[in-house]
Amino acid sequence: MDSQIIRLNWRCNFLVQQRRARNFRTLCVPKSASFQTPDFPGGMVLYSCLYVNIDEVFTSRGILVKGIKCSMKSYKLSELNQDALTGLKARPRIDFSSIFGVVQPIVDDVRKRGDAAVRDYTAKFDKVELNEIVVSVSDLPEPELDSAVKEAFDVAYDNIYAFHAAQISVEKNVENMPGVKCKRVARSISSVGLYVPGGTAVLPSTALMLSIPAQIAGCGTVVLATPPSQDGSICKEVLYCAKKAGVTHILKAGGAQAISAMAWGTESCPKVEKIFGPGNQYVTAAKMILQNSEAMISIDMPAGPSEVLVIADRYASPVHLAADLLSQAEHGPDSQVVLVIAGDGVDLKAIEEELSKQCKSLPRGEFASKALSHSFTVFARDMVEAVSFSNLYAPEHLIINVKDAEKWESFIQNAGSVFLGPWTPESVGDYASGTNHVLPTYGYARMYGGVSLDSFLKYMTVQSLTEEGLRKLGPYVEKMAEVEGLDAHKRAVSLRLKDIKARQISSSR
Repeated sequence: MDSQIIRLNWRCNFLVQQRRARNFRTLCVPKSASFQTPDFPGGMVLYSCLYVNIDEVFTSRGILVKGIKCSMKSYKLSELNQDALTGLKARPRIDFSSIFGVVQPIVDDVRKRGDAAVRDYTAKFDKVELNEIVVSVSDLPEPELDSAVKEAFDVAYDNIYAFHAAQISVEKNVENMPGVKCKRVARSISSVGLYVPGGTAVLPSTALMLSIPAQIAGCGTVVLATPPSQDGSICKEVLYCAKKAGVTHILKAGGAQAISAMAWGTESCPKVEKIFGPGNQYVTAAKMILQNSEAMISIDMPAGPSEVLVIADRYASPVHLAADLLSQAEHGPDSQVVLVIAGDGVDLKAIEEELSKQCKSLPRGEFASKALSHSFTVFARDMVEAVSFSNLYAPEHLIINVKDAEKWESFIQNAGSVFLGPWTPESVGDYASGTNHVLPTYGYARMYGGVSLDSFLKYMTVQSLTEEGLRKLGPYVEKMAEVEGLDAHKRAVSLRLKDIKARQISSSR
């Protein structure tokens, strides 16, 4: 077999044991090394990363690796041109064209066959046979939870409710000129669909984040979709949150079939007007397809993999920084993790050691290591440069773990949710501080905000004019209608002004 070169683009020392058919060969690899082995299949490989599960990569090719200590793939912002910065902020490309090809038939089939199609796809993808796919929450008994678990969700409920209830706007009447009154009034969206993913982790916290603002807004029909357990039941923590927050129906399905059922409506699933919630690429594709279809639904926002950007200075704890990076990386292998170092004096080696140490002890460490394999760190000369890059990147979550973090809040322009100071880990926002954790990803924080009470409301404007008001405002409206050549618009005012004038003449006689 031809020799292959493996370039190790990090500064590290480690021991490689290459397994052969009858013996082991030990290779000691120095710092910044390149080495050759005739037995390595697969061509030239460039590894350049924050942290990667090299044991898995090398072992799959017959090479055992032990004692890895990796340094971060890094960039100095001062050395990057505009093209390089643009490339650095880009997320991994998702090829939706092929995903649409998979999802569109599911969307069409659910529209055509309703409940039967949802049952079939649940059996196919989740390996669960269901007799009924929709249950009324009021018909279900209160689930039994451990008292400590129940208390945790109760505290989270109270905080999330308080924060979102504070967003209720006060109706204001504005009299722009005498006799001309205007106001804006809020009305709830009558029916909403909430998607709570299953997959690799149960997410009852998402049930709270979506159902509480719907409850406060007064949405009449609230359908929560979540994949069933293997026995066909609903996760008891999700059910507890759903009952507490006023969900009316639970759809025991996940994926594109669940989104389709809520969008079209089926024999047992009510049709909804707007669909919320995170999900994988198939869920996202279904939401994108259906918002542009005859289903006439709205969605909360475009979604992509979870992400965090952490700005740190020399005062930040390496232990805390590593924990924050890993807390986002463990969501899945496609999560985005970025560390921005502001100024000098940060112990990068200590952060790397903590990443390696903590990652190995995580049950979801494999997910985290894969996510970190395509993550990076950047060096900024100061906080001004660090914040500038963060605004360019527009992260879903932004942690500012620096001295006097609060003073930088006003300079943040693009972020889904911001976490200030050394005692504010991203986890508190994910669960119980009160803010919503359904946030824009993939750079969409440049033009979208996260889910809020307003997401479940629609606003109408109301105006009322007195006779005096029309008499004062009317001539200006007539003139503007003339400019635009819209005679009927002008006439709607002119005829009324004529009537007013006629009444005035009549009353003066």
